[in-house]
Amino acid sequence: MARWEPGARERLVVAAVDLFTEQGYDDTTVAEIAARAGVTRSTFFRHFTDKREVLVAGQETLSRLLAEGIAQAPEGVGPLDAVAAGLARAADEMGPLNRELGPRLKAAVAASSELQERDALKSVGLAAAMRTALIERGIEDPSAHLAAEIGLLAFKRGYAAWCGQDRRDDDGLAPHMLAALDELRTAATLLR
Repeated sequence: MARWEPGARERLVVAAVDLFTEQGYDDTTVAEIAARAGVTRSTFFRHFTDKREVLVAGQETLSRLLAEGIAQAPEGVGPLDAVAAGLARAADEMGPLNRELGPRLKAAVAASSELQERDALKSVGLAAAMRTALIERGIEDPSAHLAAEIGLLAFKRGYAAWCGQDRRDDDGLAPHMLAALDELRTAATLLR
């Protein structure tokens, strides 16, 4: 096993998602994930505390990117326009591997109540990061909270649409997220 090869974290994520899809989350061990990724168990534990944490690989980075985009939005824009800037910033960092893993990860989560719980916590964390960034821009609650939740829904809908597209399609993730945000913005006007 190659202990110090670059890309170990990424390989661990791919190996885990593959194994979760093939044999189920409960029947997959850390040792199997490490072996599939070509690393040792101790390398696995340098990157993740347990196999459930593989699901949220990159959550901190994603939260940071969303918050940075919101903070960098032009002065004076409304909460949803600031959220759009956050979504675009995060989308710029998501590439082919994210797109490839999306459907398999969704299937693994759907098959495991433990992963569903962890995925729900991830969603809470992403919404909280956006809400905090909006409040730091001077947006009052509940507007910041509502805009963050709409942003989270736009993220999920846009990501699902992007992952479901023809793989030869070179569209990035941002257009899908921004289209989802526009749909939700329109839908919100009908809630009166």
